[in-house]
Amino acid sequence: MKKTVLRKYAQLIAKCGVNVQKGQDVVITAAFDQPEFVNMVTEECYKLGARRVTVDWTDTKNSKLHLKYRSLETLSTLENWEEARWQYYVDKIPCRIHIESDDPDGMKGIDQEKMQKANQAKYPVIMKYREQIENKYQWCIAAVPGAAWAKKLFPELSKNQAQEKLWQAILTASRALEDPIKAWQDHNQDLRNRYTYLNSLNIDTLHYESKNGTDFTVGLMEESQFCGGSETSLQNITFNPNIPSEECFTSPNRSRADGIVYASMPLSYMGQLIDKFWIRFKDGKAVEWNAETNNELLTKMITMDEGAAYLGECALVPYDSPIKNSGILFYNTLFDENAACHLALGRGFQDCIKDFEKRSLQECRDLGMNHSMIHVDFMIGTEDLNITAKTRDGKEVPIFRNGNWAF
Repeated sequence: MKKTVLRKYAQLIAKCGVNVQKGQDVVITAAFDQPEFVNMVTEECYKLGARRVTVDWTDTKNSKLHLKYRSLETLSTLENWEEARWQYYVDKIPCRIHIESDDPDGMKGIDQEKMQKANQAKYPVIMKYREQIENKYQWCIAAVPGAAWAKKLFPELSKNQAQEKLWQAILTASRALEDPIKAWQDHNQDLRNRYTYLNSLNIDTLHYESKNGTDFTVGLMEESQFCGGSETSLQNITFNPNIPSEECFTSPNRSRADGIVYASMPLSYMGQLIDKFWIRFKDGKAVEWNAETNNELLTKMITMDEGAAYLGECALVPYDSPIKNSGILFYNTLFDENAACHLALGRGFQDCIKDFEKRSLQECRDLGMNHSMIHVDFMIGTEDLNITAKTRDGKEVPIFRNGNWAF
């Protein structure tokens, strides 16, 4: 891929993604797949006035070694220096950039039970820091083509050819060709127009139906609001958390979900794929489920903690979206969730509640926002999906017809 094109993408992540402000710190998390591009992003952050940019390099194979050889006690312990890093996040509120490139099957074969217990043990310690920075910082998730990821998508091509083709797909989906900043300004305005209309309806429930068997109703909180595209932090800085993004989304009332939903795409979770699955809900909770592929992992995900069996997000994405129209199944949630309507098990979003900035986290949970250590999106959109809203004054309003916006 031409360096001039990649430079525009790096500028998009730094300026439109996290929107680095003069004097801010930046932390970039990335694998070793595209170090030259990570250096570009680092430089663009400095050009915007970043005080300090830190890159945390990751490696899936190394993570598997830790899971294999460390004891459960060691895996479950957050060392003093790790807690100090979280305290740094609280003190400095740095921008956070996550550059994804992982192999979708990279964690295949790990001890799932061991990983689950370790995550559960560390979660209470981490959360005391996370809750202090919630909605205060700018963050952005974007992607680059890792070699193993590219070969999974395009196995018939050589490694270099596959990565080049995945670069093209990523940049196209991310609106990063030609004039990326202008493209995102226009796109954000379109999403803003749509969620403003949704919020004007005063929706009580959304009913989903499709021929694959999905027949599902989810209820919203009276205080629920739809969001989409760019967000504004509590420090009054606008940023785009996901590049790409095609969704208008909200957090439902955790106790109001009934019926069955069928996944329409595979789910990449913890470096493994869960496929051909369904989940049945009653009074908000997942009470029954099955996956033809990796049902054990699906079960561990849904039972991770009490809130993991409840919904934290309902997202509306047209079937006629750029990512779906690409014809590529990315095996990566950042992209696949923007190819179809999806739901998320686990943690809800505080900023999906009206006047959230005036409410404590506990007040938001008391209103019905779900709380969990996970937030996992799974796709349910199909070309025949219909979604009908019932408003609080009893009207029925078509939201989706045949997989796409009805307005």
